[in-house]
Amino acid sequence: MRPLVCLCLTGSTIAEDLEIAEKYKAYIDVVELRADFLEENERLNIRTFPSLVKIPCILTIRRVIDGGLYDGGEAARTTLFARALSFVNQDSAKNFAYVDFEEDFNVQSLVDAAMAFGIKIIRSVHDMKNPIKNISERIAKLRKTGYEIPKIAFMPHSLQDVTDFYEEASRLNSNNQILCAMGMFGTSSRVLSAKFHSYLTYTSPEDLGGSLAAIGHMDPKMLNDLYHFQMLDKDTCLFGITGYPLKVTSSPLLHNKRYAEESMNAVYIPFRAEAVADAFRFAKILDVKGFSVTIPHKEGIIDFLTKTDKKVREIGACNTVVHDGDEWIGYNTDCTGFERALLEFTGLDNLKGKRVAIIGAGGAAKAIAYSVKTLGAKGCIFNRTALRARKLAEQYDFEYGGLDTEAIPKLKKYSDIIIQTTSKGMGSVSAPDETNDPIWFYDFTGKEMVYDIVYEPEITPIMARASVAGCKVHNGFSMLKYQGEEQFRLFKEVYDKTIGEMA
Repeated sequence: MRPLVCLCLTGSTIAEDLEIAEKYKAYIDVVELRADFLEENERLNIRTFPSLVKIPCILTIRRVIDGGLYDGGEAARTTLFARALSFVNQDSAKNFAYVDFEEDFNVQSLVDAAMAFGIKIIRSVHDMKNPIKNISERIAKLRKTGYEIPKIAFMPHSLQDVTDFYEEASRLNSNNQILCAMGMFGTSSRVLSAKFHSYLTYTSPEDLGGSLAAIGHMDPKMLNDLYHFQMLDKDTCLFGITGYPLKVTSSPLLHNKRYAEESMNAVYIPFRAEAVADAFRFAKILDVKGFSVTIPHKEGIIDFLTKTDKKVREIGACNTVVHDGDEWIGYNTDCTGFERALLEFTGLDNLKGKRVAIIGAGGAAKAIAYSVKTLGAKGCIFNRTALRARKLAEQYDFEYGGLDTEAIPKLKKYSDIIIQTTSKGMGSVSAPDETNDPIWFYDFTGKEMVYDIVYEPEITPIMARASVAGCKVHNGFSMLKYQGEEQFRLFKEVYDKTIGEMA
């Protein structure tokens, strides 16, 4: 049986929580009433909540030390628990189905009452700052009576902590525990809770704020519609994307949509990694069949590969990795996607006679420089570090320059098409300035064509400024889409081979 989807209700009133539960009821199995978020007078009425919500309900009154908002004394909190669990109804659907007691909460009368009334006890431990080791031992200690559902939630410092967590969880023999890695590194433990042997996964409303946003909750609709959670099981093939900070990516949407269309038992997830080694170990331990590579790992990933295709060797950057038998093979689909997107944008068959400015000298710029050369244009690489610009420029007999006011004459010379390849402007909705526009010092004439490989926001700061001047502009979503189609083809090949071997 797949893990349950639990919606955390963090409204300030019971009426607000009921409204949220109704909004998401098609996507959830359980709700968690976070009574610590309720206004003080509302907390007195929590006993009625299960009969009003009509969905199996967990009662939680989380202390500040455990990541909650309850800052009263333990005696008062014990009284609240007692009020909520008293006056049991013969119709069990009108009682709380679960109650969450922390590891050190030892009020035997409440434990006895819960067990007598058939209310399942979640015995939880939280570390909001650090990873938790020795999962099996901690789970055994949390089962004080033998009937509790142990819960372990922690804050990993890196993807490596999540990989260690998975290795320990994979040795468990059942799913009768709740396991969760929080924060930006922990997304995989929520989406892949079946593989992490977790009884349920926690979600929150889309417009959540405060502490729950910080610990990495996603909304249940996204969990279902984007990651197809209800279809995932222990045999689901894993694909994904790695990079850092990887705050914005549309790749899961593009890939998971294709997997659904092809009826593939597969899912594509983000796994943030500051270090290439962490991403590669995660992929090995979780048996990831293939993954996309983005900033800043497109160059560093090459050292971890068994084989690479010709484009990776010529470009010096890799954005796609597949696992085939004992081999990790690297490809570059950026150049293929970019060529198609750029020609579509310009309306040209090639770039012969064009002078092109490439802003940046990272992994994406390397693929784009390769494409610009292939399409017949003359190029110039502009980068903050002139040495990096020079190194890339010499590879294609291009010119190079810095990114400051001294570069203006050379930018004007190579201004037929300006291609922005850095992460500057990603996620920015501010007015264009030197923090989000890499050529803020350049005055557009209106004759330039500007292609920014960033696609979030839809209109980036450099695009906004160029558009005002009358330039033709385009963001990088088309490049993402076209290179993703080539990635999908590579991933589908390894998927079909894997399914064939399992048959």
